[in-house]
Amino acid sequence: MPDDRPPDPAVRPPSEVSVFVDPDGTVTFSDLPADLAEVAAALAGAPGEIAASCAIGQTPGREEGREMSDVSPLRLDGDAVVMLDQRLLPGREEWLRFRTPEEVAGAIRDMVVRGAPAIGICAAMGVAVAAADAPDEPAAFRAAVARACDVIVAARPTAVNLMWAVDRMRGVAARLAAAGAPVAESRAALRAEAVVILDEDVAMNRAIGRHGGELIPDGATVMTHCNAGALATGGYGTALGVIRGARDAGKTVKVVSCETRPYLQGARLTVWELARDGFDVTLITDNSAGWLMSRGLIQCVVVGADRIAANGDAANKIGTYTHAVLAHRHGIPFYVAAPTSTLDPTIPDGEHIPIEERAASEVLSVGGVRVAAEPTRVRNPSFDVTPWQLITAIVTERGVHRPAGPEGYGFRRS
Repeated sequence: MPDDRPPDPAVRPPSEVSVFVDPDGTVTFSDLPADLAEVAAALAGAPGEIAASCAIGQTPGREEGREMSDVSPLRLDGDAVVMLDQRLLPGREEWLRFRTPEEVAGAIRDMVVRGAPAIGICAAMGVAVAAADAPDEPAAFRAAVARACDVIVAARPTAVNLMWAVDRMRGVAARLAAAGAPVAESRAALRAEAVVILDEDVAMNRAIGRHGGELIPDGATVMTHCNAGALATGGYGTALGVIRGARDAGKTVKVVSCETRPYLQGARLTVWELARDGFDVTLITDNSAGWLMSRGLIQCVVVGADRIAANGDAANKIGTYTHAVLAHRHGIPFYVAAPTSTLDPTIPDGEHIPIEERAASEVLSVGGVRVAAEPTRVRNPSFDVTPWQLITAIVTERGVHRPAGPEGYGFRRS
């Protein structure tokens, strides 16, 4: 597991250093500055499990004239998928390069990239990179692409976007193979499809923001859980896209972000992202939400989702269900924002959504320091399922959806 100790906030990586981390943990440099001590400090705690090359340079959130809403946490670059290592935020901004299906799957599993839409985009890009490196012989090419799909789709079980994106890439490969297309054409088509999936996601998120922004009252304080922003998507965000959409419409919005134990995505990522975009954002412990609701300090709740069943039951980061129960108790609207790629109409309800259990170490330690006695038994489900009855509306790029009747939302295949 990655070492989550926060780096020294005074350390800022040099702007012109290339750092290469080999599988055995060996670090080599190019374009070294004179101050090697600064380089060493910048690398303190860098993850060593994943074989990837790391380019430390200008970071997207600081590019002149760009807000976080305009930034994507991943991109295709030559023979690699390049990702912002979200495990290191907010202490350090570092971009990693992943060149094989195993490396891409490892990045998804180890939460270098996280958030259902971003995981799906990452998967598509991983297949495209594998196709670029596959043999030229048609049968061997098809086998290599199929193997890459199998490796990547097994990375994490809950986010349906992962399977959706891989199935979409499989479909492109199958159509071209049936047509007898040359391998070079198949490579180009798979790469183009991955880029299209990224572009579509950003467009869907902006549409979600427009539709959902209409639900947010002017002057409202909105609570959110985990991170469903630009960092969790191709850009702009789903739940945070709704908040951005409200502000883009001229409304004044304040945000309360729950810290989101045990991985602290709310504290580390949502607060960082919103603060950089100039939002009035307040961080709270997860167990403060009910008290704030009871005091009238929260006007609505907006969260993302990793999978939504046909009836509207929604799986999201652990703790979401608790917030939904509290919102229902206090008469506060509870909204779920997600693209249609997160809908899974093949399953009738949330009982059929697989829930990932993550490592006990995430709960036993905080910032690399153990906080529980030896031995301690741990349950660490990464997600929970909010029943549709507790969800006021589900916002997708197609609009605002409300329960269709006593059986829920009634999502069907489009």
